[in-house]
Amino acid sequence: MMNNLFSIFDPSTSILNLNLNWLSSLLILSFIPPNYWLTPSKLSSLLTLLVTNLKKELSILLSTSHPTSSPLILITLFLFILTNNVLGLAPYIFTASSHLSFTLSIAVPLWLTAILYGWLQNTLHSLAHLVPQGTPTPLMMFMVCIETTSNCIRPITLSVRLAANMIAGHLLMTLLSNTLTNINIMTYIILTPAQLMLIMLESAVAIIQAYVFTILTTLYISESS
Repeated sequence: MMNNLFSIFDPSTSILNLNLNWLSSLLILSFIPPNYWLTPSKLSSLLTLLVTNLKKELSILLSTSHPTSSPLILITLFLFILTNNVLGLAPYIFTASSHLSFTLSIAVPLWLTAILYGWLQNTLHSLAHLVPQGTPTPLMMFMVCIETTSNCIRPITLSVRLAANMIAGHLLMTLLSNTLTNINIMTYIILTPAQLMLIMLESAVAIIQAYVFTILTTLYISESS
């Protein structure tokens, strides 16, 4: 039962041993009409408003030493994760963001870039972060070990947080959907609103998790300056 349940997250569509499920990350291009790029529309206005607000918030978190393009890179990251999360809610569409191979491939390069930049450009500042201000001398060695471990597990926590939240919601929807197929009409009427509420909750989780991933990545980058 559990093997069948978790098999919904396995890449199964393949041609010539190529897992074509991962192409779901590019499906957003098929939903954008050609005139989106040429004439203003409600969709482009909504996207412009979203990008503007996110840029203001991310610019506050980032220090002035970072290039002005840094918020735009992080906004692109947010939109990419958001797209994968939302498309995964549709039937028969592979949810790439529910896999650690997907989330780790995003988190590790970003974390490694921030760490290398911090240690190469601001070595003394990075060393000072290992020992918080006011730490007693006997505890300094322990604090260095704790802070080093904390820095090293950051990409893992970022990846697991995103993948676990997406998997949990999809499992709940799968379990409830399987239950609806083997019940009487009265129970069906009662559980259908619960299913709709769960879908709304998962839609909110898809947006929130993309936002949390981007904000935490921004904070890690700002600490390296």
